[in-house]
Amino acid sequence: MELILKKDVDNLGFADDIVTVKNGYGRNYLIPQGYAVMATESAKKVLAENLRQRAHKEEETIKQAKEDAAKLDGLDLKITAKAGAGDKLFGSVTDADLSDALAEKGVEIEKKFISIFGGNIKRLGQYDAKIRFHREVIVDFTFDVIAEA
Repeated sequence: MELILKKDVDNLGFADDIVTVKNGYGRNYLIPQGYAVMATESAKKVLAENLRQRAHKEEETIKQAKEDAAKLDGLDLKITAKAGAGDKLFGSVTDADLSDALAEKGVEIEKKFISIFGGNIKRLGQYDAKIRFHREVIVDFTFDVIAEA
């Protein structure tokens, strides 16, 4: 079943992508939730025209995303957390914590666009995360988790 995505769907595609999925997934989840529409010939023509008209705006958006990503270059971020014996944290450091720490440094990014390698952080140390500013602008970012004094 061919569908046109209306919204970004994790592990499937971005908005305005044409994807092929199994019939049940499309009929029972994507279409009823409003994530996709059927990819008929007329819908494909409308999509192509919309993408052509949106190309100029897209260049502006990519330029802005690259400027935001450039703010991360050389940024040394340390997140403080309560820690016990053996460098083990009380609780964990999540995407939301990283988003809040970046906001304090002047880089606004929603937590859903941040992916920490290995999931939630449970120990002190240096970690990597992928930050997606735009579908074409994805940055690897390294940060440290340190113990509170």
